[in-house]
Amino acid sequence: MTSRSQPSAIRFERLESVEREVILAHMLDPRIAKHLPLLDEREWDLGKVDWFVGMKAAHWEKHGFGHWAIFIEDEYAGWGGFEKDGDGWDFGLVLHPDHFRSGARIAAQAFAWAREHTQIERVTALLPLSRSERALQRHGARPIGEVEAHGLTFRKWEVHLREE
Repeated sequence: MTSRSQPSAIRFERLESVEREVILAHMLDPRIAKHLPLLDEREWDLGKVDWFVGMKAAHWEKHGFGHWAIFIEDEYAGWGGFEKDGDGWDFGLVLHPDHFRSGARIAAQAFAWAREHTQIERVTALLPLSRSERALQRHGARPIGEVEAHGLTFRKWEVHLREE
């Protein structure tokens, strides 16, 4: 009899549950900057972490959900989730490089959570033109245009979470 290994358990927690130094090390990792072209890692210190976590906590207080700390088993895998953007909702993931390949599973679990616990009908995501689009396409995302931010162009994607 062959045993199949089960996928590692993904858990979402409030970002405040993560040690500040862990978030700082994550955001200072040069591999993260490669995937986040607007990130200036020179700006990150413990004060910036406190500001960042406080901003995400305020979003939770206002909307009842937002960005999570993401764990695979008991290991910090990054942060991400949903954020109000104008009249709609944005979805993003900033994963630790050790967990880059877990993005599709994490997104699937986050989308399932949103379907069950929110009224969000669709989310958008911005992806630099240099990044692969396959993961978004696997979730049924479709490109809806391009936007410019700080001189860089991003493709804007939309994922419908409910039946159309």
